[in-house]
Amino acid sequence: MKRSASLILVVFIVGQAYCDLYLHNPRGSNNRLNENTATRANANRVFDSQNNNRGGYNVGDVGQNPSGNNEGNQYRMKYFQSGPFKTLQGEQGRSILTLEWTNQHGCGGNENSDPQKQNCHMIIQYMCQDDADTPVGDRDTLRNGVTTQTPDHNRAQSLTETEAQRNQRKNNNVKTNRALQESWDWYDKCYMRERNKGLFTADQKLKNNNGLGYSSAIYTRENPNGNQYGYECPEERDQFPYWHPTPWTDIAVLTDNTSLCQHFQQESFNVKPKGECVELYGNGNRKYWSRWNNEAECTANGGQWIMFSSYMEKAPAYTNEGSCVRQTRGGYRHVWAVPYDTANINQKECLVVADAPDCRQADYSRSNHLGNGINGENLRYDWILPYFPSMNTKRCVLRMRYNISTDDYAPFAINSSQNQNLIAGIRSPVEQNPYVDVGGRSALRMNINTNQYGRIFQDRSHVFKMRPRPSGMQNQRLMNLNVRGKRGNIVQVYPAVEYDFVPNDLRMTEADLVHIQWTGSNTHNNGGGGGDGQAGDEGQGKDGSDRNNMVQIRTKNDNFPVPFEQSNMWNNSQIVWIYHGKNNINSRNLAVSMATSGYYRCVKKSECPENEHNNYIVETKGKVNSLLNNAPASFEGAVLRFTRGTYHYTCTRNNNFTNRSQKGTITVS
Repeated sequence: MKRSASLILVVFIVGQAYCDLYLHNPRGSNNRLNENTATRANANRVFDSQNNNRGGYNVGDVGQNPSGNNEGNQYRMKYFQSGPFKTLQGEQGRSILTLEWTNQHGCGGNENSDPQKQNCHMIIQYMCQDDADTPVGDRDTLRNGVTTQTPDHNRAQSLTETEAQRNQRKNNNVKTNRALQESWDWYDKCYMRERNKGLFTADQKLKNNNGLGYSSAIYTRENPNGNQYGYECPEERDQFPYWHPTPWTDIAVLTDNTSLCQHFQQESFNVKPKGECVELYGNGNRKYWSRWNNEAECTANGGQWIMFSSYMEKAPAYTNEGSCVRQTRGGYRHVWAVPYDTANINQKECLVVADAPDCRQADYSRSNHLGNGINGENLRYDWILPYFPSMNTKRCVLRMRYNISTDDYAPFAINSSQNQNLIAGIRSPVEQNPYVDVGGRSALRMNINTNQYGRIFQDRSHVFKMRPRPSGMQNQRLMNLNVRGKRGNIVQVYPAVEYDFVPNDLRMTEADLVHIQWTGSNTHNNGGGGGDGQAGDEGQGKDGSDRNNMVQIRTKNDNFPVPFEQSNMWNNSQIVWIYHGKNNINSRNLAVSMATSGYYRCVKKSECPENEHNNYIVETKGKVNSLLNNAPASFEGAVLRFTRGTYHYTCTRNNNFTNRSQKGTITVS
């Protein structure tokens, strides 16, 4: 790819990092699946996190037992999409999901009052597709898998392989028991496409593709050996905004340098079509890969340089440009364009496209401190969930990347011309573990690894769902109230966290709704070798099991629940939606359901006459274990509306006032 001023800029927008990143809500996997060990089994399972092996949370389980080899027994968090909020006033119709994370090095703040030691950017993205009819779906369906093995990829041996040979490779590689986020096609085209040789690689020696005679986009300064991480493309991972189409939709960029926001927003694939070289097989079908990464070389070698568009979803009901662009459902733009993943490059379609990403100053956090931000507040971003005009349920995953840059060289004025070439007399401005002369008898050695001097850290959620709102709750603001953390004391779970509610201080109005929901694993044993931490799973109840519930307390200083007869939290709430069935249960049944994580639905059969609830009645079902051992690990919960007041609540099993306070407050104005 040719170098240009704009290219130099994008190359170092995501620059250098020395630190870890962990998502806590939604739960970040850090490449974990369901290991009962303190450390993850396979750091290459889905993506390149470059985080500590101890981080991350297991996928949730539906019931009281591990999901094992049945992905249908895994619990996927289920968030309601926004309503058509862009056509409403104020914050009406918005579904708000509070993201929480920790980053080891600092970010954000004010240069004068909160000076930092580095520059930073955080990029938040998501990927969605229509939900599949089965837990696994087909070969290209987003899934968590049931094994910690890395997906297979047999590499093409020739640039002249036939379509049949390519299809055979894919069919042999893609196994539905393994995780899938990016598709096999995405990684295959990354392997076949020549890397951007305009990038600064310092003194790293990047390898060539075996047998193909050139170095492809799987080889980067951070990944010079071309290691495979799921089906992630290393070059795209390391660069933002990327210059080719990607399957990711941008949510936000949190930065310490807001002067770059215009660039981030204008170059986002959300709003700017990106080019890609397309070649054809002899039968006229599209190849999903090409060696050529720029228009000049593409067309000179018989390819077509096609501009592709990102999209949230397709709108197939509109079959021509006029009817498409006139649509404003939900306030989203509709464009008539070629979708990035099409098989037919000559057919434009009606696409619902996202807005430019939000871009704002990152909140302050301290360097070398994997904890909360300023004033002890958690690092958070309130994501306004999208509205999908089709009203289809979506299967999705969330991605967050974190980078740090320094001023050891000018990040926006450096390119491949300064890559180390001792024969030509060129020395990289940064070199591997250099020696510096400080005037003594011997030089001092610096601790610099140039494939880490520009590192990107990353975390991703497990697969979750975004569902359309039921009738009757289209126009209200909807808050999501969840649980973060896993079993164990602070040393055993670190760099994950102990249990808490998210957000633990929720402020809303009487017109707002709140969806209370949580998930947990039955295999958070933190066993085996402790790695560089302590193994074990201190806590109450069955070893390795996450359990949560919600009962009212009078004040945050209290630890004893309020008897139902004296409580007002559930009496002052209206059920707008509840899991599995009608929302006609009374406040006592709601309190029992919340207290038992859904083990019970109703006290009496007459109060839940539907057959689907026969096994969840207090009168006829066995006793719930006092520590919730036989209760479900995950709870789909309810959407409630509260009357004015302040409501404090806790978890009976996990709250231990001496070292853990799992309490929260809802304040309704």
